[in-house]
Amino acid sequence: MSGTGPYGAVMATWTEFADGAPELAELAERRLVATKLMMLATLRRDGFPRISPMEPVVVDGRLSLHHGRLWLAMMPGSTKSRDLQRDGRFALHTATVDTQVTEGDVKMWGTATPLSDPATLARFSDDIFESTGYRFEVGQFDAFDVDLLGASSVQVRGETMVVRTWRPGAGVRVDERTG
Repeated sequence: MSGTGPYGAVMATWTEFADGAPELAELAERRLVATKLMMLATLRRDGFPRISPMEPVVVDGRLSLHHGRLWLAMMPGSTKSRDLQRDGRFALHTATVDTQVTEGDVKMWGTATPLSDPATLARFSDDIFESTGYRFEVGQFDAFDVDLLGASSVQVRGETMVVRTWRPGAGVRVDERTG
């Protein structure tokens, strides 16, 4: 695993997430690629949550990873960027539009660390261009490296709601609720 985060919790890269919870990671990627939208929750200066829409970086129909890691890009100085620079804790949601959740949804949480290396940001800029068709040069966007502390999904199959919860090193717990 990639290290420890707040309160001594074990953190994981996206690749470690995919290795430890392949069905959950595949659902997250499928929903992010299909909708090209995610909701990012950050902590405002006053401690209250802020929810902001974001576009995942998708290249060749896949979520763009960098050495097995998920990175986030956003406008420089945006409120969500300032939030993450001040306190890196976040949650991501795969922007569900289906009230029946038949396609499923995924929530992930962890910590984000600012990226500042110009060569790294230049490579990320190329992926953003391929994903969006817009060229953002280094300095025209803020970028963050993501470490995951956990993830969960909800999928409704007929009368059964299937909830999967994953934490690094602890595996996946599955709860089925019929009602």
